[in-house]
Amino acid sequence: QVQLVESGGGLVQAGGSLRLSCAASGRTISTYTMAWFRQAPGKEREFVAGISWSAGSTFYADSVKGRFTISRDNAKKTVALQMNSLKPEDTAVYYCAADQYRRVVVSHEYRTWGQGTQVTVSS
Repeated sequence: QVQLVESGGGLVQAGGSLRLSCAASGRTISTYTMAWFRQAPGKEREFVAGISWSAGSTFYADSVKGRFTISRDNAKKTVALQMNSLKPEDTAVYYCAADQYRRVVVSHEYRTWGQGTQVTVSS
């Protein structure tokens, strides 16, 4: 199993950018599908972006398409989420998730989760 630690959250003005990073410890992540989720106060956790373990295919929620980019570096065991043109509605706790050999990327059924990092976008 892997353990996940997120970093890079913070406070940013609307229109700004942040880069979140997810560092994995333990075994290699090359066989893990990786994803980012977020949860805003009073709302359910939602899928933001994911990247498959096999072909590196990427998937995004409609609300972030064209603004967010997910990437992975298997050698460094990290996954990043580049967030541009941030909006106040992007404010949430962002979570990194991993699941070995997962084929369906857009899913809530990931088995390993990080503790989350807070992103706050001011208007």
